[in-house]
Amino acid sequence: MTLANRTGFTPSSFILIGIPGLEDFHPVFAAPLCGVYIVTVLGNSTLLLAIKTGRSLQQPMYFLIALLCCSDLVLSSSILPKMLALFWFKAEQIPFNACLVQMFLIHTFASVESGILSAMAFDRYVAVCNPLRYPSIVANSLIGKLALAILIRAGSLTTALPLITHRLPFCTRYIAHSFCEHIAVAKLSCADVTVNNLYGLAASLSIAAMDFPCIGVSYTQIIRSVLRLPKGDRRKAFSTCVAHVSVMSIFYVPIVFSLALHRLHNSIPLSVHIIVVTCYLLIPPVANPLIYGAKMKEIRKAVLQMLPLGKT
Repeated sequence: MTLANRTGFTPSSFILIGIPGLEDFHPVFAAPLCGVYIVTVLGNSTLLLAIKTGRSLQQPMYFLIALLCCSDLVLSSSILPKMLALFWFKAEQIPFNACLVQMFLIHTFASVESGILSAMAFDRYVAVCNPLRYPSIVANSLIGKLALAILIRAGSLTTALPLITHRLPFCTRYIAHSFCEHIAVAKLSCADVTVNNLYGLAASLSIAAMDFPCIGVSYTQIIRSVLRLPKGDRRKAFSTCVAHVSVMSIFYVPIVFSLALHRLHNSIPLSVHIIVVTCYLLIPPVANPLIYGAKMKEIRKAVLQMLPLGKT
């Protein structure tokens, strides 16, 4: 065992610790997390069904929302079932390859979500600034191409994460996390993980470098265009962006907060880091369908029509 710890080994499985220091509270956390997962699945599935069946929702904007729902479902389902098994039943063990698959799915669909939000910003820019040309610019074919580009970008950037992690020799199997986050796994290695750190940072910066300018430019143009309108029309124009701005805030603000915590990593407990990362991955999928359902009249109408009372 001493020799293995010095030279490293490839484990058949890892052991997830959960939230270090708060292991006794795992069953307490499991109940609300189960509720989050149920609401996430029901909310996003309902939204997808409403968009599929609602005639008035067969438009590019709603297809983007449908893509966001699909991404949310995959992201939540790649994390929460295993986390619930860990917290409720102490199912701490996760096979090595399953851990790498989970790592790939988490990082890929977090990237996909950012890409979709960027595409939505462009959609809102065209809708507000060039409403007459909107049908010709933002066609269904364009949404299909954007979706493919977002998936290819995410996959090309994140496929390397499990590959460069797979090559590492490990000194321990115990992951101080609730799921297989890239750096949390890489830190278990006996070898130098500079490549993992640099590539993870480069991938994150590449996504930010593509998405943030698109969002920033789109909303700068939206604000400039709306401020030229008569006061009576400004509120109506801004209202078309409220849902998207709310969804972006829920997704990006926790990420910024998490990055700030990393700068203070020596004074912030590890459990706080894990809770923040878990929140920014799990809160958007449960909140997004609720926001769109509350803020968008057409979606509310389509959902109500799906109910027995809505058909009478």
